[in-house]
Amino acid sequence: MSVFGGDPASTEIDSDDIAVSGVDARSVSGGASRSGPSDGAGSHQATRGAEARRRPSHCAPPMPARISAVEQRVLDDPRLLGEIAEVIGGPFHVLLPSRVSVNVKGFQAVFRDAGVDGFVYFGKKANKAACVVRACAEAGAGVDVASVGELVAALAQGVRGADVMVTGPAKSEELLWLAARHGGSIAIDALDELERLVALGLPARVLLRVLPAGSTSRFGLDPGELDRAIGAISYPITLSGFSFHLSGYDAVARAEQAAALVEHCLRARANGHASDTISIGGGFGVDYVAADRWETFRNTLSDNWFHSSPPGDYYPYHFPAPGPEMLGEILAHNDLAGLLRTNGIRLAIEPGRALLDQAGSSIFRVQGVKTRTAHGNPYDILTVDGTSLSLSEQWFDSEFLPDPVLWPPGPGHPTPTCVGATTCLESDLLSRRRIPLPRRARVGDLLVYPNTAGYQMDSNESPFHELPLPPKVALHPEPDRVRWTLDATAR
Repeated sequence: MSVFGGDPASTEIDSDDIAVSGVDARSVSGGASRSGPSDGAGSHQATRGAEARRRPSHCAPPMPARISAVEQRVLDDPRLLGEIAEVIGGPFHVLLPSRVSVNVKGFQAVFRDAGVDGFVYFGKKANKAACVVRACAEAGAGVDVASVGELVAALAQGVRGADVMVTGPAKSEELLWLAARHGGSIAIDALDELERLVALGLPARVLLRVLPAGSTSRFGLDPGELDRAIGAISYPITLSGFSFHLSGYDAVARAEQAAALVEHCLRARANGHASDTISIGGGFGVDYVAADRWETFRNTLSDNWFHSSPPGDYYPYHFPAPGPEMLGEILAHNDLAGLLRTNGIRLAIEPGRALLDQAGSSIFRVQGVKTRTAHGNPYDILTVDGTSLSLSEQWFDSEFLPDPVLWPPGPGHPTPTCVGATTCLESDLLSRRRIPLPRRARVGDLLVYPNTAGYQMDSNESPFHELPLPPKVALHPEPDRVRWTLDATAR
């Protein structure tokens, strides 16, 4: 069965009514934004100005994702995605384990250049794929888990027990037991959790999760609880150090909280504890789109762009110092790196999204096309063969902003388009805003949502309507082709 269909039943829209005329279709949307040096601020501003003048008022500005060379190679292949789609017969996710390895090594390089003993744990909640965990293990990273299932999955992909960090509140006795048996580090969130671990009678390494001053979080130990926990720890439990988690993406706040944890370590050492590790959690930003695209979106945001109610908030889709660069800023602030070196303290980090940057996409087949009007202007509503449960940002009163890429490429006029799911829910939309696709979509086309590996593709997935969960496909670039295999989670 071919993945390419005929034209939709609806009548072709007059290009004068809908086209963003005079602008190359790939520069408007649907085509990816390659990572790399700028072509010059002047040319960018001229192009953006032309787009704004010609774009219909009911259409959102283009938000092309940053795309790596390997991702572009996949999009440019005339057969690969179509062949996978024929075999799968429904929506699917693709993952690039090689990119995960590159991202891990980026963080490791920052530690090495700063002369800091550092260790990277992948926050497994960000993606369930087995190939991602194996790539982390092979790159020398550990895994941060919060359930027995996640721990077993990590061990099954070659992560050593000593390289596991167990987090989360009110851990089950089975999780505590299994983590202790395998020599993992356990972040203690409450006094009763520590009591249950002690009652197991097993050797265990623990970090005490600190509630930052002024925080109203339900997680962590307040100062009084922290003192009681330190006093209660003795053989066979080892106090390895302290941890914290902060919301948001503030490098300075993380650096200052880390310095406070160094003081906790020194006080614990004075009481005979090892205390040689601090973990600052995750929250390392990802730079999904170019700065000027993000600024245009924020500065000109209009309710007119949306088929349904506009979202309430957005992730910061442009992040000027993403991933490893943010770690460098943390280590540089008030010379945190020097403080760690002087006191012989290891810094652990638990990135999730940042280790998955440009490491995966979600692909849906167009099953239907309708034409509607807004403010007197026509636009298309697509129905694809999946649901927004596979694009989880849509379920947090938000919108996943990097534009989907329409595949295969072809001639045509930019067409304002929103994307609906194959369910009975009016609100089930993968893209609420009207995106300027480079041409009209046809039944059988594929929509490739880029950079969805971090939290988007599977954190909210559900077999609603008894629809099968989209399987994950691992892509393995080779000199003459891109080889693909089903991920272990899909077998």
